Amino acid sequence: MQENSLRVISKPTKKICIDEEQVVPEPSDEFVNTSYIKNLTERALAYLDAGYAVHFAGPAGTGKTTIAFHIAALRGRPVSLMHGDDEFSSSDLVGRDSGYRKTKLVDNYIHSVVKTEERLNSMWEDNRLTTACQQGNTLIYDEFTRSRPEANNALLSVLEEKILNLPKLRQSGEGYLEVHPDFRAIFTSNPEEYAGVHKTQDALLDRMISIRLTHFDRNSEIQVTMAKSGLPHGDAEVIVDIVRQLRTVGVNNHRPTIRACIAIAKILSHMNGHARLSDKKFIRICHDVLNIDTAKVTRSGEPLMSKKVDEIIRKVVGTKKE
Repeated sequence: MQENSLRVISKPTKKICIDEEQVVPEPSDEFVNTSYIKNLTERALAYLDAGYAVHFAGPAGTGKTTIAFHIAALRGRPVSLMHGDDEFSSSDLVGRDSGYRKTKLVDNYIHSVVKTEERLNSMWEDNRLTTACQQGNTLIYDEFTRSRPEANNALLSVLEEKILNLPKLRQSGEGYLEVHPDFRAIFTSNPEEYAGVHKTQDALLDRMISIRLTHFDRNSEIQVTMAKSGLPHGDAEVIVDIVRQLRTVGVNNHRPTIRACIAIAKILSHMNGHARLSDKKFIRICHDVLNIDTAKVTRSGEPLMSKKVDEIIRKVVGTKKE
C-alpha cells in the first residue's frame, strides 16, 4: 500500500458539492497517520475493496467518525453523509413524496374554441441512500444505531443483493435500483448501553465487517494532542498520561477520552501555559475539564474525582522535569 499524504487524526475538511447532498473529504493538515491508524486504514480499505460494508464500533472519543472520513477520502469518491436519528423512517433513507406539481395547458388556436387540459403529478425526492446507490458514492452512516432498527431495513438488500427497493411513487425508473458498483458503506456506532442507542438487527450486522475500536495507543494520543493544540511534546505527553491514568478510575462511559486531552491542550496553548505543577492555569484547566468527564463518580455524596485528579496530576507531573 502506498504511503498517503494525510498526516494527522482529525476530521478532513469537507467541501460541499453542487447538489449539497454530498461532501468531498479533503486531507487535513491536522491528521496524524500513526501505525495504529495505518493498520485500521489498510484493513478497512481491504474489506471495502472486496465489496463489504465496514462498521466501526466503540465508545465515544475513539475516532470512529474521523477514521471513517479518512478512509472515504482515500477512496476518492463523493460522500453521502447521514447521522442516526430516533425519528428516522425508511423514507428518510430512500426518499419520499414531496408534494404535487400542477400543469395547465390552454389551447386557443381556434379563437372560438378554448381547450384546457390540467395534470396533477406527484413529486418524488430521493434521499441520501438512493443518491449514494445510484451515483456510486461512499455512504457514511454515523451512529446508525441511533435510528430505530426498522428504519434501516432498506439497507439489507443494498448490502447483500446490491438492490435498493423503491416505492411505487417514484416516477423515474422501476420499483428497484441496481446499486452502482462503486457504492460502499461505512457505519459507526456507540455501545448499546449509551442513551438513545437501539439494538440493531443481527441480519444487518451480519452483512458488514465490524472493527472494534478502543482508545488510541499512547503515541497516537500524544501526536494528536500536539497536532490539534500546537503544544510541544513534553506538555502533550503530560496531559495524555494524566488522562490515560484517569481512565482506570472512571466507570462505564464516563472515562475521559482523547477529547479531554485535546480540550486541555488547546486551552492551555491559548493561555500560553505549560503542563507544570507551578502553572496554576494548568491545574485549574485539568480540574475543570476532567471533573466534567467523571462527574457521576461519587462517594458518600462527595465528589471523589476532584481529589483523584489532583493526585494523578501530582504523580504524573512529579515524574517529569520542570
